[in-house]
Amino acid sequence: MASAAGSWAEVAVEPGWLTEDELASARDRVPILYVEAVPVRVGEDGSVEQVGLLLRALPDGTISRALVAGRVRHGERLRAALIRHIERDLGPLALPRLPVSPTPFAVVEYFPDPTVTGFHDPRQHAVSLAYVVPMAGECEPTSAALDLAWVTPEEASGDLAGELVGGQHRLLRMALAHMGHAGA
Repeated sequence: MASAAGSWAEVAVEPGWLTEDELASARDRVPILYVEAVPVRVGEDGSVEQVGLLLRALPDGTISRALVAGRVRHGERLRAALIRHIERDLGPLALPRLPVSPTPFAVVEYFPDPTVTGFHDPRQHAVSLAYVVPMAGECEPTSAALDLAWVTPEEASGDLAGELVGGQHRLLRMALAHMGHAGA
């Protein structure tokens, strides 16, 4: 840390991201920051009409539903991280409508031990900022996702929520409750 008389210019900052070995080492030592987005389609009155759920292949070979999610890079603003992950999963024409101030509706902690918070990531301790993001454009699943299903909020809170893993089903229900959907 710079002293009162010193300058931040003296602090060496390397550009870019971590190598796989550096990331593995960091995951063993510090929480990793993520963003998660619940993509939605809204009506003229601003009410949520549809929720977008991805279909993904997991590293263990299983298939599950998922929300848009990913790490925040060093030096990256939250807005940029959200846009990058939305474009990666939903394509460059998704046209997310991010709020002026990107304040998350929830902050959740994922742990390697699923009993700590109910949010589980076997790789790491991660802190995730969660957002509901209206989409104004055409969304198509990209190579990062197998499929994208647009469902009603009622369908999303029903059986489909059970297809999300790692606690994302709980996060989806929290998002639906945040959007005013009873029974979420």
